[in-house]
Amino acid sequence: MKQYDYLIVGSGLFGAVFAHELTKAGKKCLVIDKRSHSGGNVYCKKIEGIQVHQYGAHIFHTSDKGLWDYVNSFVEFNDFINSPLAKYKDETYHLPFNMHTFKEMWGVEKPEEAKAIIEQQVIMAGITTPKNLEEKAISMVGTELYEKLIRGYTEKQWGTKANLLPASIITRIPVRFEFNNNYFNDLYQGIPKGGYNKLIEGLLKDVEIKLNIDYLINEDDWNELADKVVYTGRLDELFKYELGVLAYRSIRFDHQILDKDNFQNNAVVNYTDVNVPYTRILEHKHFEFGTQEKTVVTYEYPTNWNKKAEPYYPINDETNNLLYSKYKALANLRPNLIIGGRLAEYKYYDMHQVIASALSKVKKCLAQV
Repeated sequence: MKQYDYLIVGSGLFGAVFAHELTKAGKKCLVIDKRSHSGGNVYCKKIEGIQVHQYGAHIFHTSDKGLWDYVNSFVEFNDFINSPLAKYKDETYHLPFNMHTFKEMWGVEKPEEAKAIIEQQVIMAGITTPKNLEEKAISMVGTELYEKLIRGYTEKQWGTKANLLPASIITRIPVRFEFNNNYFNDLYQGIPKGGYNKLIEGLLKDVEIKLNIDYLINEDDWNELADKVVYTGRLDELFKYELGVLAYRSIRFDHQILDKDNFQNNAVVNYTDVNVPYTRILEHKHFEFGTQEKTVVTYEYPTNWNKKAEPYYPINDETNNLLYSKYKALANLRPNLIIGGRLAEYKYYDMHQVIASALSKVKKCLAQV
């Protein structure tokens, strides 16, 4: 009989939810993480009394009341609404694309006026069936808004020309013909009061966890401890890149403490000019309506990824998706291995999707007992 029922590699949202639910069901779990903190990319660090999102903005949103109640059972969420701004040179626009944006661009106030302008620009661009991100974006908002607010930001973010990217990437962005600056369409949205660490701490309260542990260094020894392994890291790394390397984009975060109480009066401001090296600036105090004397801002610089960098965005093109499917087939040959989360599933998950995936796999595990 082994010491643990489940060894969970990674203490991000997937691993933490999985460990919590299995522990609650009477299973003995051990969570290990190679970082010095738990929580994965939702980890926050308190600086000048402000919860600073160390790995980029994390705004929880879902239309599933069950998931909303689930996260609120560990920590109360506030009513923050994500309403980003976009800066193009000396111009400012509201996001997502809505009647505020169209009025700022064209001076129109009626939906039919905005639709007519967009339709004419699509016709002029000769787009009938969009074949890539550029064409899809133009078909959604026209050429002017594409050129000012999408092209530069996208090409910085992904490190390639927009006409070489799949159209599916841009479909995450809402387009509304009403005055509505709420970026998400979901019914529920907010930030944990006191930061995401409180959510992770609640999930892992009764779970044994060891930090600063790289599972892959002594993989066989760790496997001997548990009946099953839940792996949330990169599959290609787990299999020692034997089939090739999956591609990602990474980000460099520049956190700065400013001796002022307000820098940009908004939590998220995108910089869409391709000549500006960063994609956006976060001002963290606005996520929790802070009134601290100082403020903390984060500049986000997209970077090329390598094996030593943090992988943030999977590049889900045809080549990489095919390679991932081959790695997943290898994982399926290991009956004691369970994979899950953004990295292991090679998906650009939102937080509610990660939690839903973990809960689904827990249910499947318990049904097999």
